[in-house]
This record gives sequence, C-alpha cells and structure tokens, in this order.
Amino acid sequence: MSFTPLPLSPLVSSPFSALACPLDGDPMHREGQTWRCAAGHSYDIARQGYTHLLPVQHKRSRDPGDSKAMVAARQRFLNAGHYQPVADAVARIVLARRPAAGPLHCLDAGCGEGYYLRQLVEAQSDAGAGAASLSLLGLDISKWAVLSAAKQDKSAAKQERAVLSAAKQARVLQHDAHEDAGATWVVASNAHLPVQSNSLDCVLCLFGFPVYPEFMRVLKPGGMLVQADVGPDHLRELREVIYPSLKAERERSEAAPEGLIRHESESIRYSLTLDNAEAIADLLAMTPHLYRASADGRARAQALDFLTVTVDVRLTRFERSADDG
Repeated sequence: MSFTPLPLSPLVSSPFSALACPLDGDPMHREGQTWRCAAGHSYDIARQGYTHLLPVQHKRSRDPGDSKAMVAARQRFLNAGHYQPVADAVARIVLARRPAAGPLHCLDAGCGEGYYLRQLVEAQSDAGAGAASLSLLGLDISKWAVLSAAKQDKSAAKQERAVLSAAKQARVLQHDAHEDAGATWVVASNAHLPVQSNSLDCVLCLFGFPVYPEFMRVLKPGGMLVQADVGPDHLRELREVIYPSLKAERERSEAAPEGLIRHESESIRYSLTLDNAEAIADLLAMTPHLYRASADGRARAQALDFLTVTVDVRLTRFERSADDG
C-alpha cells in the first residue's frame, strides 16, 4: 500500500491562550513574543516559533525525549504519507465531535514534529465553510521535535501566503502582527502539563505516554481523549528481522482510567511496502526498537532495501465524565 504525500498544511487557527505557568500553575497571557503569569514569571517565544516550558527540575536528563536524528527520521517517514490512514482516522474522530460554536481547543500531548496536528488542520480545511476553527497546542518533551514542528508550521504558512491574494495576504499579516496564526508549540512534559484546568475539548495521545490524571485535569467535563496504541502485529515483519524471537504480547486492560468513560475503539490495519533502504532506516530510527535491538539486529535491518510491514494501530476514544469533581 503506497500513499501520495500531502503538501504541508499551514496551521491557521484561533490562537491558543490557555497556557499555565509551569512553576506556579497560574494562567499566562501573551505580550508580544513573551508569555507571562501574574507572579511575574516570563517565557520568551524563540525566533523559531516555540516556547520552552520545561523547568530543569522536571527533566530526567540533560536532553530528554527524541534525539535530533530520530526527529528527522520521523519527519521524513511521516511526511512521505506512510501513516496517512492513521492520521485520517484521528482527524475524523476529532472533527466529528467539534463544538457547535467556538473553536475546538486541542492538545497533542507528545506531538513529535507536529504531523498529526497538520493533518487535523488539513482535514478541517477540507470540511470547508462552516467548520469550527481550531485552537491547537503541540507539546513534546523533546526540544528537537518541537523545533521541527514550529519550523514546519512557519514554512507552511509562508507557502500559503505565496499564493494568497493581496487583500487576503494583508489580513493575514495584520493578524500575525498580533499573534501567530498557527498552533502554539511548547517544550514540556505530559507529567506536568502547562495548561489551565478544564480548558480543552480534546487531548491526543498518539503512541505516547498517557498521564491520565493530567489529561483529566486539563479536559473540560465531556471533553475527549483520543489515544493511539500499537496492535500485536504492528511492524511484525521488521521485528522479526531485528530480534531473534518475538515476545508474547501482554494482555491489554479494557478498563477505562478512573474518571474517564471508554467509548469506541477502532482498529487500523494495512500493509505498507517500503522500497528503499532510507525509508526502512527511518522507520527503525523513529521507534524504540532502534535502542532495544542488538547490533546484529540493526545490521540485518540496515542490509534491507525492500520490506513490507503490517501497520496495526488501535484508536480509542475516552470521554471525561461530565460529573467528575
């Protein structure tokens, strides 16, 4: 199964304004290129378009999260469209439940290089006039991932402006003079979300590390969590190459975390053919298997220039209980 990569989609949306100070939890407001809280803590927006909101005491290493090389591999792989069916399904679930009025406030918790938020905007744009606007926050503990996301967001906006009419371009520039039209990108941790309580309609946790108490805190009553997990056959063919044997899959709990209502689960399964060594190397580099495999296992993968793998993903939608305290 092959896919045609989509062009970058500019993240034109309503500005995200529900950030909270990572030190004291107070609401923050934006003044030019700085976020401030009432206590006077301030955080500058980098020229690349992201804000660092990960205090040193919340770091477990000097440079946590995915490395620069892993982020670059994931960017190449995802932008080639290999996981397009997954992105389409996520967007469909989210947009089917967007608010009737006002923007949809959505956090991608563990956003990586921003692929799934870009695809959400692409799907929202395809919905045409009348579709709710999006107020987006992309968060990752890896500064390299957030930097990549912010750069691609800016690049996409520039591409769109190149084809805008002069009048529309003037309106966009006028808007940007006040605040960026794209998503808000921050370096932070899922364990300590710099987000105001009860402020979000949706949280995405796609192949990431869910921290349910924090997700519960930031979601509005009735808000949804969309979670993506790998299925038992995900990338089985690659795993058979790099490991001497495959471990039995652990049984998954179907119980909903406390305070969340479990709704539908959807399985996304298809065969994906990678017909060059770079794509195979990128796939391995963007997964935990890069570090789990032995040197011999990695060498076997590096020798391949053709591989068909199974994509096996489960999407589950949860809802925050409306009567939760």
